[in-house]
Amino acid sequence: MDTAVERAMGVFWSRGYHATALPDLLQATKLSRGSLYAAFGDKHALFLLALDRYIADAVARMDLELAARREPVEGLRAYLAGYVDRTSGARGRRGCLLVATAMELAGRDAEVDLRIGRFFKTMGARVADALSRAQAAGRLADDVEPAMAARILVCFVEGLRVTGKTGPARTTAQATADALLDRFII
Repeated sequence: MDTAVERAMGVFWSRGYHATALPDLLQATKLSRGSLYAAFGDKHALFLLALDRYIADAVARMDLELAARREPVEGLRAYLAGYVDRTSGARGRRGCLLVATAMELAGRDAEVDLRIGRFFKTMGARVADALSRAQAAGRLADDVEPAMAARILVCFVEGLRVTGKTGPARTTAQATADALLDRFII
């Protein structure tokens, strides 16, 4: 069923929740109507599984980029570069399932709100941890508070997801990411 969830995720990612019809999901997952309902319950339940899969993948990727074994500033640079790569050029035009879902369903779907809120909290905690490690290593500017800087970086990378839909040059996005991080580190 992992394959079906991944395929459904692609449909939701391309079309959005409301614009995705049951026939779209049946075609993508290669399941019959009865099999889809037996396995997942309904469209909403399948969507939540797809969103959970997307979030799990994003957290795993973030953990690799910010890995504790890496020097913290190097990890933060890798984290920002990863977002720049994923939001530049053709890759960026697809956008972010999480951002698109927030724009479409946040405030109207408690289950979605819970997942999105939990993801942003996780992201902020991971980035704050990396900034705290940079601070402990003497690499964070004295006037920078890790939790506040983490909130700024989270807003920045999610903003990259939105602006990436317009196809900005990778070099411009990377220069902006570097300039922002350089405000926090020494």
